[in-house]
Amino acid sequence: MLKDSLIDSLVNALPTNVHTDLQIPPDHRGQSDTVKGDYKYFHYGYDGQDDRGWGCGYRTVQTLASWLFYNCDLTKGQGMVAPSLPDIQRALVCMGDKPAHFFGSREWIGTFEASLVLDYFYNVPCKIVHVQGGGTDLVQVVGQLREHFERHGSPVMMGGGTDNSSKCVLGVCSGGHGAYLLIADPHYYGAELERTELQRQGWVDWTELSSLDRSSFYNLCMPQAGSMLKTLK
Repeated sequence: MLKDSLIDSLVNALPTNVHTDLQIPPDHRGQSDTVKGDYKYFHYGYDGQDDRGWGCGYRTVQTLASWLFYNCDLTKGQGMVAPSLPDIQRALVCMGDKPAHFFGSREWIGTFEASLVLDYFYNVPCKIVHVQGGGTDLVQVVGQLREHFERHGSPVMMGGGTDNSSKCVLGVCSGGHGAYLLIADPHYYGAELERTELQRQGWVDWTELSSLDRSSFYNLCMPQAGSMLKTLK
């Protein structure tokens, strides 16, 4: 088990605010709204645990948790930048959401589990938004995403059915050329990279909604932290 001091040093080494200075697609001149405040970019294997193939939901939860830690006046979890993977699994077992054998497993988690975890560790409730259709139907929630970033400012976790790869949504942009999501992809695995290199390699990028899986439903987990915000930057 990693010591707290080692965990702290690993978290400190993670890139911060990886969307900064990323330009809106050049053919797009619509309105954009993005995350406010600071967060860390969590990804596969950052802590030495090789969770490729199953840990993307956990890493996205950790990114959301770091935002809560840095930007909110919390009543619980003030000393925890983000729960570890074992912490998350243990909490879900303690809450009765998962059976005992879930702890130590390689089972993935989705947006519903994310909402339970963030409430458990930080006393922050989450709103779950379900989109029945595929990528193009996500246009229906562009307004909700815009309102979320304006009011609450936090990253949003997105997961789906056929497209079951967790995504961390950092912003939304819409206008005459369609709608885009600003996504930080937790599937990066390797040594820490600078923000600009993550952007160059496409791990943080604007993704057109119409390019997402049209056969998959999607769920969004939106932390409702507006009343707890220290500042909006």
